[in-house]
Amino acid sequence: MPSNILSAIAVSEDQAKTKDDALRNNNSNETEFQLVHLKSAWCCMKGDSSSLSDHISEAKIYESTSEQGKSWTIVSPIYFRYKVVESQNLLEPGNDTLLTGHLRDPEQLDAFRSSTKPIKRFVVIDETVNQLYGPQVSSYFEARNVNYKILPLPTTEENKSMELVMKILQELHSFGISRHTEPIIAIGGGVCLDIVGFAASLYRRRTPYIRVPTTLLSYVDASVGAKTGVNFSQCKNKLGSYIPPVATFLDRSFIQTVPRRQISNGLAEMLKMALMKHKGLFELLESHGKFLLDTNFQSCNGLLDHGCVALMTSRIAIETMLEELAPNLWEDDLDRLVDFGHLISPELEMKVLPTLMHGEAVNIDMAYMTYVSNDRGFLTTAERNRIIQCMKNLELPVWHHDFSLNLVKKSLNERLKHSEGLQRMPLPTGVGTAEIFNDIDDEVLERSFKKWCEDLSTEE
Repeated sequence: MPSNILSAIAVSEDQAKTKDDALRNNNSNETEFQLVHLKSAWCCMKGDSSSLSDHISEAKIYESTSEQGKSWTIVSPIYFRYKVVESQNLLEPGNDTLLTGHLRDPEQLDAFRSSTKPIKRFVVIDETVNQLYGPQVSSYFEARNVNYKILPLPTTEENKSMELVMKILQELHSFGISRHTEPIIAIGGGVCLDIVGFAASLYRRRTPYIRVPTTLLSYVDASVGAKTGVNFSQCKNKLGSYIPPVATFLDRSFIQTVPRRQISNGLAEMLKMALMKHKGLFELLESHGKFLLDTNFQSCNGLLDHGCVALMTSRIAIETMLEELAPNLWEDDLDRLVDFGHLISPELEMKVLPTLMHGEAVNIDMAYMTYVSNDRGFLTTAERNRIIQCMKNLELPVWHHDFSLNLVKKSLNERLKHSEGLQRMPLPTGVGTAEIFNDIDDEVLERSFKKWCEDLSTEE
C-alpha cells in the first residue's frame, strides 16, 4: 500500500559558517581549531586535518589568551531533519508508515526490518480521539506484534500544564523505551502534540517523537513546526522548547469525525497563511469555504486528485507554513509573518477559556488587524471588506466583547518587552502579501478599534 505520497522535509541549520567568518574578522588574536576524531577521541588540531581522519566535526573551538587568562569560544552547528508525510489509511495494519515512516535512509529501514528485537511503542492519545480511534490503534499494533502502551489523556487548553507533562513522563519511565529507536507517538489535536513534544524534549534531554494530528488546526499548524509547550502562570505556552518531531504523519481521514466548528477553527490558520503570502489560497478558501465545511475536508480520489480542493488548500497551507518555519525553527529572527493573528489572541484566549477555540481567537485578532491595515492605507476598504466577508463565510468570529482596547494595548506592550523593543507587527499589504511594521501608533490602534467595533460588534 502506498503510504508516502507527499514528503516535505524541513531542515534548519545554525549559521555556523557566517559566525566563523565573523570570529575570524573580529578576533584576529584567536586560534581556530578543528575537532578531529582519532582513535576514539576528539582532538583539537590547527589547519587542514583531512589527511588524518575522514571524521571531522563541523564544530570548531577558538582559543585566545589575554592578560586576564585564556578563553575558548565554541561554535557548534545545530542540525535537525524531520519529515512531514501525507498518508492514507494510517491505521490499516498493511500500512508501514506509523512504524517506519520516520526512518530516513535505506540502511535504517533494513536494520529495522532485520532486527529480532521486539518493537515497542508508547502512544499518548487525546481521550476523545481514543474513544473514536483507540480500538484501531490497538488493532494496528497487535497485528504488527508491537509491545505497546496507550495513554489516553484529557488534552484540552485548560489542562495544558506541567502536571500533564509529568503524568506522561511517569508513565513513559515505567514503560521504558530506547532513547533513539523507539519514538513516542502523539495522536490528537494541537494541545496533545504540544504536550507530548515537551515531554519528549525533557525525557533523557531529548527523545524522538512522532506527531499524528487529528484536527484540521493541528494538521496545518501545530504538527509541522518545532514548538512544544504548556501554559504557565495563566500565560499561553509560557514554558516550552524548540524540538521538532522526527516525523509528522498527515491523514485527513481523522478530520471526518471532527465537529464543524473545529473545521472552521482550523480554517483560521489556513486563512492566516493565505493573507500573509498566498492569494491563490485565499481565493480557494473564499470560493470553496462552505464546501470544505460541508465535506469535513474529505476527498473521494485520495492523494493523487490534483483537483481536490481539500488536498490543494491543505498542501498550500502546509507548504507556505514550512517556508516560513524551516529557516527560523528557533525563532532567532523575531520578524515572523506567522505571528499574524497571534499578537492579541493569546491574551484573549486565556482570558475567556474555554469560550473561544484557538483559531477563533486568532481570527478575531486578524479581523481587528485587517482594520488597522486599512487605516494605515495598506489595504483598500474593498479589500478589507472582502477579507471580513471571507472570514464570515468560513463561519469564524470577527469580533468579541472581551477584545477590548485595553487588552490590545496590554498585549502589544508585552510584545515590546519580549521582542527587543519592537512591535514586529505583521500586517497584510494586499490580499496575499504582507510586511512587518514597527510604527503603528496609538492613534491608529484607537481609530481602527472604534471603526471595527462600529462595523462588527453586532456579529458576535
